[in-house]
Amino acid sequence: MREKEAFEIVEHIALLRETPSGDRVELNRVSWYGRPAKLDIRAWYNDHKKPGRGVTLAEAEADALRDALNALELASPGAR
Repeated sequence: MREKEAFEIVEHIALLRETPSGDRVELNRVSWYGRPAKLDIRAWYNDHKKPGRGVTLAEAEADALRDALNALELASPGAR
């Protein structure tokens, strides 16, 4: 039987959001259950002790997401 949450954050890439209570949404490379690390966008609680909901992306999926985001005309941060 697998451990409930067996993960290793191999590389921290970016902090996307932090709440006043200290919960963080981050972009990291994460290895789940000893598998090769993949890009991962996820909420983290209690200083990385508990992962929240998120999405894990293979390299091809991350490339497609990057291309889709680059094609968008996003408002500048000050315009929101």
